[in-house]
Amino acid sequence: MNAPTISEARQVAQKRRELSERLRRVLIDRLLLQLGIDEIADDSPLFGAGLGLDSVDALEVAIAVETELGVSITDEDVHAFRSINTVLDFIEARTRETPPQEAGDAA
Repeated sequence: MNAPTISEARQVAQKRRELSERLRRVLIDRLLLQLGIDEIADDSPLFGAGLGLDSVDALEVAIAVETELGVSITDEDVHAFRSINTVLDFIEARTRETPPQEAGDAA
């Protein structure tokens, strides 16, 4: 497997920044947060001392990720909701998994 080129690495980084901004915008809009996009750091905890979200908010976040970003979430996936970065990692992993799942349907 070849290492990614600098151009490819930049594209991946840009895509993640765009996804992060979109996710933060979805959280602000859906949860009616009185924050700007730049006020939510990618490593800030979503719950507790971070954004202060609760279990009802967690459900709303899951629904928003499914409807706004097109990524299915199961009860076992709640571990992904620690921070913006962990949600982004989850979305990217699910997005990468989609093509192999379709190919595996023939088995």
